[in-house]
Amino acid sequence: MNNHISSKTSTMKLKQTINPILLYFIHFLISLYTVLTYIPYYFLFETRQEKANKIKAKPVDSKPESAYRSINSLDGLASVLYPACDTLDKVFMYAKNKFKDKRLLGTREILNEEDEVQPNGKIFKKVILGNYNWLSYEDVFVRAFNFGNGLQMLGQKPKTNIAIFCETRAEWMIAAQACFMYNFQLVTLYATLGGPAIVHGLNETEVTNIITSKELLQTKLKDIVSLVPRLRHIITVDGKPPTWSEFPKGVIVHTMAAVQALGAKASRENKPLSKPGPLDIAVIMYTSGSTGLPKGVMISHSNIIAGITGMAERIPGLGEEDVYIGYLPLAHVLELSAELVCLSHGCRIGYSSPQTLADQSSKIKKGSKGDTTMLKPTLMAAVPEIMDRIYKNVMNKVNEMSSFQRNLFILAYNYKMEQISKGRGTPLCDRFIFRKVRGLLGGSIRLLLCGGAPLSATTQRFMNICFCCPVGQGYGLTESCGAGTITEVWDYNTGRVGAPLVCCEIKLKNWEEGGYFNTDKPHPRGEVLIGGQNVTIGYYKNEAKTTADFFEDENGQRWLCTGDIGEFDPDGCLKIIDRKKDLVKLQAGEYVSLGKVEAALKNLSLIDNICAYANSYHSYVIGFVVPNQKELTELARKKGLHGTWEELCNSCEMENEVLKVLSEAAISASLEKFEIPVKIRLSPEPWTPETGLVTDAFKLKRKELKTHYQADIERMYGRK
Repeated sequence: MNNHISSKTSTMKLKQTINPILLYFIHFLISLYTVLTYIPYYFLFETRQEKANKIKAKPVDSKPESAYRSINSLDGLASVLYPACDTLDKVFMYAKNKFKDKRLLGTREILNEEDEVQPNGKIFKKVILGNYNWLSYEDVFVRAFNFGNGLQMLGQKPKTNIAIFCETRAEWMIAAQACFMYNFQLVTLYATLGGPAIVHGLNETEVTNIITSKELLQTKLKDIVSLVPRLRHIITVDGKPPTWSEFPKGVIVHTMAAVQALGAKASRENKPLSKPGPLDIAVIMYTSGSTGLPKGVMISHSNIIAGITGMAERIPGLGEEDVYIGYLPLAHVLELSAELVCLSHGCRIGYSSPQTLADQSSKIKKGSKGDTTMLKPTLMAAVPEIMDRIYKNVMNKVNEMSSFQRNLFILAYNYKMEQISKGRGTPLCDRFIFRKVRGLLGGSIRLLLCGGAPLSATTQRFMNICFCCPVGQGYGLTESCGAGTITEVWDYNTGRVGAPLVCCEIKLKNWEEGGYFNTDKPHPRGEVLIGGQNVTIGYYKNEAKTTADFFEDENGQRWLCTGDIGEFDPDGCLKIIDRKKDLVKLQAGEYVSLGKVEAALKNLSLIDNICAYANSYHSYVIGFVVPNQKELTELARKKGLHGTWEELCNSCEMENEVLKVLSEAAISASLEKFEIPVKIRLSPEPWTPETGLVTDAFKLKRKELKTHYQADIERMYGRK
């Protein structure tokens, strides 16, 4: 494994511009320091690399199709966090009794809001936020109990559906806990879904009640309420909007506080009509869907508990000293699982948003503090898109430094990369060079959890170095409760997603068409199948899709066919190397992995996002590119090209210049000639969940992108 790291280290190093003689002297000092610090380190500590080299998972027998299990669960898969806590209401009750007066959910007070006019005439809303105000475990329990009782008074029955369409905030978690207590089936919908997808989810689940926010009610729900005929009650978590009277007859708008007051007035003996069982549905989670309309995944109490049991085991020292920052969509399985892990272990959860996360975030008024600065989290989850943005922003700042500062940063960066590859720490570099970068996320992060999509090796190593913490890269799907694998904290290898969690096992199924077999040498390869109690019930009202993606084996264990192609390293760690849906056969018979092409190119500073496209009727790959405005404008200036942003993106000359940069990067990344895009389209508009071109986890929606760029596809393939 050491060779695995070292082989990539040299390709990820930053280039420095220092006088060779001075550089030689600096390297001599660094070598001397390394030798002096290594001697006590060698005798006193087991290196991170020694831990990383240990076997992490094994096949349960010698057959090629055998499942791999964590070495900590070879004798049986884990399924519960605490004895007799087999439903989510019992898990919360256990945590409430154990951590009763401890702080649980935190929200920042809004001190002031103001409109700020930008140079281009656009108006941005800026906020000044105060300290975090906290609710204890007892406070959250009482509010959830009263809210559930109030919903019961409004006619919500056990084992019936209720929807939540709301931003990530404390009230979301309180509402969820109320539903878990009273055995209401919580239907989750992303706040960024478009109108047709929202209508589809609400009508398919036949909900009569929906929990939302004032803003989403006015901006999204108001226009579609008439298309949801069963809707009777809308509960806003943050006050009643002034225009509530505009809704159709028969629809009543309540505030969350009013429903809680209704529940509190009812007799304390008015307990839940039906306590949930382990196999009862806790959540129907609508995936944002990279293809077509979103599907509702039915997740039981036991599914979620098994999943968070597996995840928690991979976070050493998890407990009351930890602070988690919640800002990803709670309607996404990664965020919901992460917060439930924290809630069950006594951690504080402080709420944020992508617009207020850091001091430089778009909604934070200049000179005031972002959420990470105030909260100083120790744990944080992120999707690769966010980590890629942080990487590009920091590297742009490095390029703007003076020559001395830039070279000092690069020397420290490359030195630390070498030490990481040997499993060693760099306390002096961490303290004096990377402290300012680390401060961007509050300065106290001890573990970054990454999921939702593959993370590039360059970005992962950057986060390891500059934020001085491990990146726990995970793999899982909504259909497996987000649980599958997570890398161990001392494993700094890149390009892997870790060994199976203790709650599940993973095996590889042959995929003949793609040429992947579990008998392949040196590493077995195939479609990833996940089995265990975390594997969900199936898709809501979609038996055909459920039958296609899930099956039970002869022992009654449920399995999920993921559609992802993986391979196992000798230590039992999984790599995701392809995806069935991303593999396209070109006209001449070559197979192109679109995801592989995108991964090789998306870390370029010139590229904000890229989608590769190909089909079997043509012999080459094309691409749609969202360029970085600053970098593209600078490239245009160097080439003597002028115009507005839209004019530059629509310029054939700029397309050719960007294509040259992409081609050079593709060759450096060892892409085959037939994998390199031959033509591209530059998009002046970014791809956001609001545009419908990417999911909430920023995964590409290939079908929607193909439709959006159909005219460009025809142009690039020579059809007018």
